[in-house]
Amino acid sequence: MCDIEEATNQLLDVNLHENQKSVQVTESDLGSESELLVTIGATVPTGFEQTAADEVREKLGSSCKISRDRGKIYFVISVESLAQVHCLRSVDNLFVVVQEFQDYQFKQTKEEVLKDFEDLAGKLPWSNPLKVWKINASFKKKKAKRKKINQNSSKEKINNGQEVKIDQRNVKKEFTSHALDSHILDYYENPAIKEDVSTLVGDDLASCKDETDESSKEETEPQVLKFRVTCNRAGEKHCFTSNEAARDFGGAVQDYFKWKADMTNFDVEVLLNIHDNEVIVGIALTEESLHRRNITHFGPTTLRSTLAYGMLRLCDPLPYDIIVDPMCGTGAIPIEGATEWSDCFHIAGDNNPLAVNRAANNIASLLTKSQIKEGKPSWGLPIDAIQWDICNLPLRTGSVDIIVTDLPFGKRMGSKKRNWNLYPACLREMSRVCTPTTGRAVLLTQDTKCFTKALSGMRHVWRKVDTVWVNVGGLRAAVYVLIRTPQAFVHPSEQDGERGTLWQCKE
Repeated sequence: MCDIEEATNQLLDVNLHENQKSVQVTESDLGSESELLVTIGATVPTGFEQTAADEVREKLGSSCKISRDRGKIYFVISVESLAQVHCLRSVDNLFVVVQEFQDYQFKQTKEEVLKDFEDLAGKLPWSNPLKVWKINASFKKKKAKRKKINQNSSKEKINNGQEVKIDQRNVKKEFTSHALDSHILDYYENPAIKEDVSTLVGDDLASCKDETDESSKEETEPQVLKFRVTCNRAGEKHCFTSNEAARDFGGAVQDYFKWKADMTNFDVEVLLNIHDNEVIVGIALTEESLHRRNITHFGPTTLRSTLAYGMLRLCDPLPYDIIVDPMCGTGAIPIEGATEWSDCFHIAGDNNPLAVNRAANNIASLLTKSQIKEGKPSWGLPIDAIQWDICNLPLRTGSVDIIVTDLPFGKRMGSKKRNWNLYPACLREMSRVCTPTTGRAVLLTQDTKCFTKALSGMRHVWRKVDTVWVNVGGLRAAVYVLIRTPQAFVHPSEQDGERGTLWQCKE
C-alpha cells in the first residue's frame, strides 16, 4: 500500500498545478473522510461465507464476522477502501450498516412492534452511513461517465477505419507533461487501483465544464431523494410480516428525512434485515447483484460468477496451473478463473455446440470490456473454448492440474436416470487427465445420491477431502472437493486384459 499511497499523493500534487483551490478542498475533505470507519455488510452465496471472509481478510486486511443469518458477512473498513470493496469477487450485494441490534426485544403484539419500528427511524445514527452512500453514488457516476467516454472514443476509432483503440495517449501526455514518473502511470493503469485513484483525484477524462454545470445545477435546484425500504425477514416467532415492517418503518423514514417514496425509480434503498432476534438496518450500495459482472450470453443453467469464484478458491490455484471445466456451459467458471487467476491457463469445454458458442461469446465480450477499461489493445485472456466429449477428452493423461465444473443436476439439463451412467464415466475420465497426487477437482451437483454412489467406485483414484453445502436457485446442492490419489490411471480395457491373463494363468 505504500507505493499506491505514494502514487496517489503524487497524482494529487500534479492536479494542484491545474486547479490548486479545488484540490485543496478535496484534500481536506479526503483527510476527514478517510478517517471514517464504517461497517459494510455483504450478501454472499450460501455456504461460501468463510470463503468470502477469507477474501476480505486477504484483499482488505479487515477482520470479518459471519452472520447467524446464512449468506451474509460483515467487516469494518475506512471510507477510502470503498472502491476496493466493489472489486471483491465473492460478494453479491453490498450495504453500509446504519446500526445493528444483536438481541432486539420484540413486543408481544403486532401494533407495539410496528410502533417501535416507527420510533426507531428517528433514533438511528444516519449521518455517517449517508456520507458513505453519497461517496458511493458519486463513485458510480464517475465510473459510468468514464465508461461512456471510453465507448464513444472507441466508436470514433472504428468509424475512422482504424483499430479498436481508446485514445489513452492524450491522458498519458497530460500526466507526463507534469513530470510524472513512469511507475505512477503503471499504478494508474492498474485496474485494481485505477478506480480508487480516480475517486481521490477526480476523473481526468471528464470535462471540467460538465462537472461545473452539474455542481451548479445541484446547488440551485436541490432535488428530493426518492427511497424505498426492503425488509428481509427470517424466523418463525415474529407476529408481523415483512411488508408490514417495511411499510411502517418506511413511513417513519419518510417523515424523518422528507424523502419521496418510490418502489421502482429510487435513489436510496434502506434495508431492514431481521433474523430471529437480530435486527440490522442498512443502506444498499449496489443496485444489482455483482454476480452478473462477466456473463452477457446466458444459458438455461448459467452459474453465478460469485459461486464460480468460491469453487475456484476451494482448489487453491497455483501459478501456471492448467484448470479445466469439461462441462462449462456458458463458461462462468473458466471466465472467472481467467479474470482472477490470470497466471493460470483455463480451458472451457462442452459437448453442446450452443454452450460452446455462448462461452466463446462471453469470452469475446469480456475481452472487449477489458480493452475499453484499460484503454489499449489487450494481449488476450489465458482461456480457450472447445467442443468435446466429457467421456473422451482430447487431453494427455496426467496433463491437468485442476478440474472445476458444474455437473448436470438432472433437472433442467439431462436427467437423473442418465446421471447414473454419466457420473462414473466423468469421474473415470477426469482421473485420467488429472495429475496423480497433486491434481484436484471441485465438483458441484444437486444429485448427491448418484454422485456418492459413483465416487464410491472410484476411491482408488479420488479421495474426498471436503463437502460444502450451497444454495443454487433454491436447490440444496453440494460442492465436493476431491484430491487425486497417487495411483496411476489404468484404462478399463487394460484392466480387463490383465484380468484375462491372470485367469488364463490360473487355468
